[in-house]
Amino acid sequence: MMREVILNNEPVELYKILKFEGFVPSGGVAKMAIEAGDVLVNGDVETRKRKKIVAGDVIEFNGEMIKMTLL
Repeated sequence: MMREVILNNEPVELYKILKFEGFVPSGGVAKMAIEAGDVLVNGDVETRKRKKIVAGDVIEFNGEMIKMTLL
């Protein structure tokens, strides 16, 4: 199941989305998960913590999927 996340502005750094959406307890944990290759963006493993996420991107982590939408 995929849920939609509304962005007020774009781009947003990947690690911030993981933190703000409650996937992880802190930015530090988000950065470690990304470095470890545990996060997919648009179906591909993404290891750049500061990857710019924009509307239309799909993020997968821990079996959850979110799609970014611009407000």
